[in-house]
Amino acid sequence: MIRNPILPGFNPDPSICRVGEDYYIATSTFEWYPGVQIHHSRDLVNWQLVSRPLNRASQLDMRGNPDSCGVWAPCLSHADGRFWLVYTDVKRLNGSFKDAHNYIVTCDTIDGDWSDPTYVNSNGFDPTLFHDEDGRKWFAVVQWNHRGPGTGRNPAHAAFDGILLQQWSPEGGLTGEITNIFTGSARGLTEAPHLFRRGGYYYLTTAEGGTGYQHAVTLARSRDIRGPYELHPEAHVLCADDAPDHAIQRTGHGQYVETPDGQVYHTFLMGRPLPGRFCPMGRETGIERCIWKDDWLYLEQGGLLARETLPGLADVTPAPQAAAAHHFEDGTLPSEFQWLRTPQPDRIFRMEPGALVLIGRESPGSWFEQALVARRQEHFAYRAETTLSFDPLSYQHGAGLTTYYNRYKFHAVLVTEEPGIGRCLVLASCLGDFPDGALTYALETAVPLAAGPVDLAVEVDHATQQFFWRQGGAWQPIGPPLDATLISDEGPPGEHCSFTGAFVGMVAFDVTGHGREARFSRFSYAPDPS
Repeated sequence: MIRNPILPGFNPDPSICRVGEDYYIATSTFEWYPGVQIHHSRDLVNWQLVSRPLNRASQLDMRGNPDSCGVWAPCLSHADGRFWLVYTDVKRLNGSFKDAHNYIVTCDTIDGDWSDPTYVNSNGFDPTLFHDEDGRKWFAVVQWNHRGPGTGRNPAHAAFDGILLQQWSPEGGLTGEITNIFTGSARGLTEAPHLFRRGGYYYLTTAEGGTGYQHAVTLARSRDIRGPYELHPEAHVLCADDAPDHAIQRTGHGQYVETPDGQVYHTFLMGRPLPGRFCPMGRETGIERCIWKDDWLYLEQGGLLARETLPGLADVTPAPQAAAAHHFEDGTLPSEFQWLRTPQPDRIFRMEPGALVLIGRESPGSWFEQALVARRQEHFAYRAETTLSFDPLSYQHGAGLTTYYNRYKFHAVLVTEEPGIGRCLVLASCLGDFPDGALTYALETAVPLAAGPVDLAVEVDHATQQFFWRQGGAWQPIGPPLDATLISDEGPPGEHCSFTGAFVGMVAFDVTGHGREARFSRFSYAPDPS
């Protein structure tokens, strides 16, 4: 059986591509570097991360990109003997404009060295590339209307100005007539186009309703790729808007795929809200089995609600969710870790045999050069630990363990230096203070430390979290339990400014500008089996 989500933790906007009996899903990474995650499966049950293709400055430089900007909605396809990846680098979120630049990269193999990007346009975001049976290629993208009412933090339908279609080729770029092929259903906020062809129809999948609880997968069809497009009899293939108690919510933004023997599936992004409606894992990837009826796509089970379990391609057991423990012995960064924005990782960390060394740079609120290396939260309850060697010279130096969503939403236990105390531990949080990003401190008095390394840990249990520390003795809690709902899509300022998911990881800063180093000799992440 397939269990949703198939890609747990922050993995939104799934674009699925089949090559023979191999399936690949590309997902958005926003401000996290390297850009785009590509997972592989042969059974639709077990998936393995095989590539982060945008991994050098010529392909992606997000320094200065605000939170939840960067890489939006990649589209992965295979044609002419190679893989094609279309992506947007969004430079602005709030306000009327988006400044969304669209590119294409290619590679002969999924895990190879992807090409430098070819620029396409900047009309809007969520681009797709469709390879037609006659060899022509078509580029579709959202047209963003900066004049539309309600743009910015609360976008209205008028800002989403339809799906533009134009022919494209590697040799000539965009050519020919630009056609607005679809302005959406009454749900509005029409984005995330994907085209496919079946029988005598072209089908256009879009996402509508925004990325929150009104999200939906919308389907339309046409005999001509340029339209006009006829809306699905139910308008939507997936939507949980009318079922607030259903376990899987926020279903939308996905893509159709056929198996070699003709079975049909559709990916979608999804959320798993906890009581109080908060999603710490952000938007994850799910998949559903579908059927065709009267040349329209429907969920196999009927209705619009995705299932938690569904039939797969074979009798395959999902791999168990194992703990991960790293001592960095081989001097390479484990694959589950990423960092923020910069294509120059040697400026913020280096790997040594037995250690990850963070080079303290700008503050935890920086949009430019922040020494933070972290992994996704993939479970509602987990424990993470690390061992840190760090000798700060002032309170302007800090390093430690953090649960992090973005610059406005994080908790951290930090080794620092305080006058009259010396080297010590503090708890620092940003409690969703948008747009100021002010810090709060949960301890009345910092905790003095002896010389030498310190072990730090955090336990997250659904809506609460607790930090711990030790130096040679037993683990001790530090500070009170903290609010873990903050580290979620719904934490303030809310969904529109929160497109990623919760991370846990290692952080260092040196706001003097001298690059004080922090040495982390281990990191572990273990889901709570209860």
